[in-house]
Amino acid sequence: MTQDEYYGDMLEGLAAWFASPQIADLRATFSRFPEPDLGTALNRNQVTSKLWLADALRQHAGSEYGTITVLGGWFGVLGAILLSDRRLSIGRVVSIDIDPRCAQVAESLNASEVRAGRFSALTGDMRSLDYSRSSPSDVLVNTSCEHVVGFDQWYAQVPDGQLLVLQSNDYYAIPDHVNCVPDLDAFRVQVPMREELFAGSQPHKRYRRFMLIGRK
Repeated sequence: MTQDEYYGDMLEGLAAWFASPQIADLRATFSRFPEPDLGTALNRNQVTSKLWLADALRQHAGSEYGTITVLGGWFGVLGAILLSDRRLSIGRVVSIDIDPRCAQVAESLNASEVRAGRFSALTGDMRSLDYSRSSPSDVLVNTSCEHVVGFDQWYAQVPDGQLLVLQSNDYYAIPDHVNCVPDLDAFRVQVPMREELFAGSQPHKRYRRFMLIGRK
């Protein structure tokens, strides 16, 4: 038995044990897309930051949403976490990422939700979207603020009154992190909101992640 077969059988067993379509979707995605970055997308830091988001959204902004749009959605892990959270009632998650690799992986990882009409993934640049013309979202999520070149211009496009969930960090050591902030107060200055519902910091080994929930 190869290592891939070994871990594949383990995931299939866990899917049966927990009656989890999400684990089955993960197993199929690992087989179809041997993408090294998928391991990073599912590491402890990434997953705990997304679980934190789901908890804070429910506690501070509510539990029922028609559409949630995730910008910089990468491989769709946040969508999977939100849609599998039984404390939340979400009609649909739309995940958008500029990287053309991501959409098919994200839809595979969320295959059960795709079949149910509750998840879709698109390739696009968040800075080029027309937010005044696109279908309105109950929540607009951007957990990749540290990656966005021209962040101020993007934020200016977001309509006033939009409910936002935003994350950034102080991890300056990564070259792609072009828009880090040193602390939570600096993040507040970068994304002024009319109504702040939640502000918090989550410590990690090499950095801190910051999150703001509120209405622009």
